[in-house]
Amino acid sequence: MSQLNTKGSRVKYRVRRDTLIVDLGKPYRIVSSAPRGGGIVRARSIVNHQVPANPVTLGRVVRKWSDPARYLGQLAMRLKAALPVVGLMTAVPMRQLVVDREQSDLVLIECFCTVGVTNAVRAGEEGVHKGTRRTCDQPGTINIILVTNATLTAPAMVGAVQVATESKTATLIKNKVRSTSGRSYLATGTGTDAVVMASSLDGDYRVHYSGTHTEIGSMIGRLVARCVQKGLNRSIQWYKSNR
Repeated sequence: MSQLNTKGSRVKYRVRRDTLIVDLGKPYRIVSSAPRGGGIVRARSIVNHQVPANPVTLGRVVRKWSDPARYLGQLAMRLKAALPVVGLMTAVPMRQLVVDREQSDLVLIECFCTVGVTNAVRAGEEGVHKGTRRTCDQPGTINIILVTNATLTAPAMVGAVQVATESKTATLIKNKVRSTSGRSYLATGTGTDAVVMASSLDGDYRVHYSGTHTEIGSMIGRLVARCVQKGLNRSIQWYKSNR
């Protein structure tokens, strides 16, 4: 079990059986696009589970992932993750996991990020939603998990997700990551990205706004940029070593 040993943090994490388990230590308010526990919920843990890059090519085995929410719930129970749980999936190996933090006075934000860009796309790009099958030689999906000891209002949580997404996209553009559709577009993300924002229910610092003009918005932007950059670097190293 690892822990980010920073004052005010109760967050512990571990990697077990290709799964990141973030133990929040108590119920947190969470907003996310996660397949398990997505939307606005209260949960005690977050998992990011590695699956094969192309489970559809594995025949009958794909049934395991036909209902991601149910599968992740069962997995969480097997791994003894605290319930309720928010769950994500990725094909990125957990050895590429990036863990970092940003702190200013009473506010602490922790980030857990896995980065792959196999299915990178530009938002609004035509033709990428038609289910074309192809062989992937590099894991896709950018999963970003943010945890703060501050208490964010619902609008602030949504704003935090927006800032995190903008920062991710800016980092991809900075690195000239291109859409894998064959067009010359710069990518804004991948087709399976997810963002999780977890906020303490009883933090010493209450946040009503989290846009890019706010201190917490700047913190999120810097933190996500660093994590996505590190994740991209690790993804490139993985690709080179597996060619």
